[in-house]
Amino acid sequence: MKKGRGDLKLEGVLAAVVTPNRTGTLEPDFTALLDLLDFVAEGGVDTICLMGSTGEFVSYSNADRQRALYLAAKRSRVPLVVGVGHPTLRGAVELAEDAIGAGASGLLLMPPYFFPYQQPEVEAFCLEFAREVGDALPILLYSIPQFTSPIRIETARRLLDTGKFAGIKDSSGDWEYFSQLLALRQAGSFALFAGNDRIARRALEAGADGVLSGCASAIPEVLVRLYKNAKAGDLVATAKTQAILDEFIDHIEDFPTPVGIKRALELRGQKGGELACPLSPESAAKLEAFAAWFQGWIKSAASS
Repeated sequence: MKKGRGDLKLEGVLAAVVTPNRTGTLEPDFTALLDLLDFVAEGGVDTICLMGSTGEFVSYSNADRQRALYLAAKRSRVPLVVGVGHPTLRGAVELAEDAIGAGASGLLLMPPYFFPYQQPEVEAFCLEFAREVGDALPILLYSIPQFTSPIRIETARRLLDTGKFAGIKDSSGDWEYFSQLLALRQAGSFALFAGNDRIARRALEAGADGVLSGCASAIPEVLVRLYKNAKAGDLVATAKTQAILDEFIDHIEDFPTPVGIKRALELRGQKGGELACPLSPESAAKLEAFAAWFQGWIKSAASS
């Protein structure tokens, strides 16, 4: 397979961006997506992740995902990691081939979603994907048991021990599981990213390599400041920044992912696009209350 870009640093802040869509269609708004890449890069992130869970990849065809990637690869100022989530092995490999051809810098692989799979099948899926893709790009495993089959700790250990995977993003929010990954990392050589922003500070202070954050799509400067404070060993500043981040999470966690993030982006001059599903009148009223709060909050949060 053709080699992709080799400029991915397995550390820092990776922003999992939303995918703006065109109102009344099932298509991405490619112009809005490119503008969003500029916005997030200006926020100081190290890498951008396309078509992850925050990017609502399940809403788009492989063809639209491919086009978004090719356009993003030409525009982005920072390396791109591409989510290749798919319910089938063949679909995931096809998406990986597109990413490699477009010049991406890394791949993000979750277990096959929708139907639940046992651990031997999860392991077989990941190993066969790695065999077919080869060493063209670094592959990050993606643990997100909320949406797909879990990667149990013993499965993670066996997969990471093969050397075929560059690291793992854990979005479970389960600190016990994350701690077990930290212990594996001490004995191995792979990158570990916190994918749940609630545990970002704790993970970084415990030695995680970085965060792969959906919130960084809307408030990249906050996640960048959190990472820099943690890596500098400034415990007071890190705690203060996590508290600011937690305020944001407190206000968006009642909405389906990524509704609150999209609304925040709109208030920052970006396009989020039409929501995948309409909100109830009660939730719509809450979203407008969030918008009123966010407009005042972001002024101090962005500069604190």
